[in-house]
Amino acid sequence: MATSRSDALVLFGVTGDLAHKMIFPALYAMAKRGVLKVPVVGVAFPKWTLAHLRKYVTDSVKRSGGIDNQRAFHHLLSLLSYVGGDYNEPATFTAIKTALGRARRPAHYLAIPPSLFGTVIKGLGAADLADHARVIVEKPFGRDLASARELNRIAHAVFPEDSIFRIDHFLGKEAIMNILYFRFANSFLEPVWNRNNMASVQITLAEDFGVENRGAFYETAGCLRDVIQNHLFQVVALLAMEPPAYRGYGAVHSEKAKVFQAMRPLKPENVVRGQYTGYRKEPGVAKNSDVETFCALRLFIDSWRWEGVPWYLRSGKCLAETATEVLVELKPPPQRLFADSATETGLGNYLRFRLSPSSAVALAARVKRAGKEFVGEQRELYLAEEQPGEEAPYERLLADAMAGDGALFTREDAVEAAWAVVDPVLNSHNRTRPYRRGSWGPHEADALIAADGCWHNPKAGTAPGGN
Repeated sequence: MATSRSDALVLFGVTGDLAHKMIFPALYAMAKRGVLKVPVVGVAFPKWTLAHLRKYVTDSVKRSGGIDNQRAFHHLLSLLSYVGGDYNEPATFTAIKTALGRARRPAHYLAIPPSLFGTVIKGLGAADLADHARVIVEKPFGRDLASARELNRIAHAVFPEDSIFRIDHFLGKEAIMNILYFRFANSFLEPVWNRNNMASVQITLAEDFGVENRGAFYETAGCLRDVIQNHLFQVVALLAMEPPAYRGYGAVHSEKAKVFQAMRPLKPENVVRGQYTGYRKEPGVAKNSDVETFCALRLFIDSWRWEGVPWYLRSGKCLAETATEVLVELKPPPQRLFADSATETGLGNYLRFRLSPSSAVALAARVKRAGKEFVGEQRELYLAEEQPGEEAPYERLLADAMAGDGALFTREDAVEAAWAVVDPVLNSHNRTRPYRRGSWGPHEADALIAADGCWHNPKAGTAPGGN
């Protein structure tokens, strides 16, 4: 069991896209805050020199926002070293041990293709690089239930569970953390947060761009695996979980796992898969590809609190906006006293969590207009907004993992329970439906939700949109 702060960071995949876009800027931010004080050993296949790596890091930091603290930046560069080699070769791990020097509690970050996770973990074990160490594993953790179980088996043969950090950068976002705080710090929510008062829950993660240069990766994943099974399921768990018995992250993990275990396994009729026009022409994509770039599903949680409440999740690329939003709609009052109490769109009172690009929590309620007539309109009350100076997700998660704080990471039982929900439809599903770039996905997604209303499309502004 690793209980002390990591005394080195070994970054596998240091020459990759993830490192360039996310990890190096996070390390620079940590250096500016004075919390990065350990060696950073970069590992990858190319035979780079240290000078080449430093140039790559410099380019990354400049592109992500620029170098505004020369002292911190040069401190980051001074911590770097590089090991080039094949992950299948024992000599590579011997070289890593040499580069670590006196460090005895490294954190090994696997920013590499999922197919290599097992290879590297076994290599760490064989080279005695796992004792008192931690391993940080990027998503996706497996590609189905069987592979997730196998990867857990391999990881547990080398590391104890509390030294395995399954990273999902979504959990490091301030807006996601605020869902947990907002739910359990406010007493007015609990009386209505159940099947008796909730009509439905919608979660949308939309992107207005395509797969860009990740076509080959997307062919191995698809939207259901890449976004919904991990990112959106984590949001569902925070919204649906029971109050933890205490504030410790172990209690939170246990309650989240119970939500996944209570989810009804999906059937093909619960899922709509779409593919934007032109996807098959993207580099690395098969000409007859049936991989989904859009996915919508109807989900039920068979628990005392949520029995019968439909949860609608959707995500896609090349949609009309880039935004992530949760909309929890309440049931209408039992008696309709006022003729206009039902809005034109049919949307009743709701609670809205805006997760990106801006952050907000809003409550919608009807208020009377001035005059003798009992006529009103629905308005939003803002309860929270984005705060300046918040940590970026990778900065927060890297620091937490190196400190041994597992609060924002995913536990083994939760990973496997989430895969069990989607496993029945990973291979048994309807074909993808085409949809136009800039739209909100295929029309079949509208039919999926029709029994409970319609999708409420996030807008660039603050209020939820209609169709």
